[in-house]
Amino acid sequence: MYKVDFDKPVKAYFMGIGGISMSGLAEVLLQEGFNVCGSDMKSSDVTKRLEELGADVKIGQVRENITEDIDVIIYTAAIHPDNPEYARATELSIPMLKRAELLGQIMEHYKYSVAVAGTHGKTTTTSMMSYILMEAKLDPTVSIGGMLDAINGNIRVGKSDYFITEACEYTNSYHALNPFVTIILNVDADHLDFFKNLENIKESFKTFAGNTVKGGVVVLNGDMDSTDFVASGTEQRVITFGLKEGNDYRAEEVSYDVAGLPTYTLISKGHEPIRVSLGVPGLHNVMNSMAAIASADYLGVDRELTLKGLGKCKSAKRRFEKKGVTSAGVTVIDDYAHHPTEIAATLKSARELKPEKLCVIFQPHTYSRTKALLDEFAEALKVCDEVLLADIYAAREKDDGSVSSKDLAELICVKGGNATYLGGFDKIEEYVINNYKKNYLLITMGAGNVDSIGDNLVKK
Repeated sequence: MYKVDFDKPVKAYFMGIGGISMSGLAEVLLQEGFNVCGSDMKSSDVTKRLEELGADVKIGQVRENITEDIDVIIYTAAIHPDNPEYARATELSIPMLKRAELLGQIMEHYKYSVAVAGTHGKTTTTSMMSYILMEAKLDPTVSIGGMLDAINGNIRVGKSDYFITEACEYTNSYHALNPFVTIILNVDADHLDFFKNLENIKESFKTFAGNTVKGGVVVLNGDMDSTDFVASGTEQRVITFGLKEGNDYRAEEVSYDVAGLPTYTLISKGHEPIRVSLGVPGLHNVMNSMAAIASADYLGVDRELTLKGLGKCKSAKRRFEKKGVTSAGVTVIDDYAHHPTEIAATLKSARELKPEKLCVIFQPHTYSRTKALLDEFAEALKVCDEVLLADIYAAREKDDGSVSSKDLAELICVKGGNATYLGGFDKIEEYVINNYKKNYLLITMGAGNVDSIGDNLVKK
């Protein structure tokens, strides 16, 4: 594997430089004095920011972009051998690194690295850790899979030994990381276009736990059926968190304010019980916050500063983000949830707001996930007063005709829910304008581009 020498900056080319994680790594290399260039399929605020920082960004991916003076190429799982840039790089024998491999090499330069993994909650928990370490004035470097107001983007380059990043399980990319603090929030069936089954996923997280460096810690959800199995993968210390008795960090007496924001009593070994108040809604974020507190405790952060940081942490972009109110008085929230477990947690948080009607515009993400989890999606969504289905967001996949959003709408109705397949965004917007009224809560939901519907509705 090509090894990046941070003492000798070279010319690095990013295929898909506008991606949320790729752009963050590109910015880190820019700050380290590297000659950064790359390409993406379209211009965006992210690519424009990189250009302002000195990157050479090309729109469109063609053979001619890959020149012999490039020293190393970074690419993601979305780039395949038939990509013209990939093919040209192979012809020229230019060294290539996967995104996670570069992330792992960057991580090696930080003594106190924190990697946040799990099927759900990575971005929010990374946000929490970022706020905590910034409140403690530890000047962390942060790489996050969302846009965070506190750092004005998805990357923050600090000057200390602290590094925080999300660790994605897809294609086992996080196996390239060796964290000091390994956070595993949950282990559920997902990315079944890559993993064979849930057991395969559990094995993957067990391997990731084993990557924790000597002297480090694994902060692990203790409420899972797979907790002991995943923990058996590491020889390092394991700290558990959850709602059940026996966890090292446990939440009791959870209550919610009128905005659905939780407060709870934290019981943890070696500490006095404390009340914790969060700026993000939902019981799932109580779990996320315990993982963050346990990690901060292990890093030696003062509890008072930890609580202040958590109190300041608000949802990252596309995480239960309030978009505004329509002219008809409909409150619009956007959420990135694209897995049944995430959807159920988001809807439970939404019910705490006690709307007259809870409505969701759902855009399924990838055909493989929709097909594999169709029944689970229907179960999660049937609790809504109404679900409007947009067409499936293909992402890296092609439609083989085996599943559609119409299938999901029909199954939700079979299960006793209320769902309508409308397909195109224009039809969905027209339906909402003509049928939704004051005191309705509308959530645009999915990992694709469904958030644009909410943006349009609050502008009209």
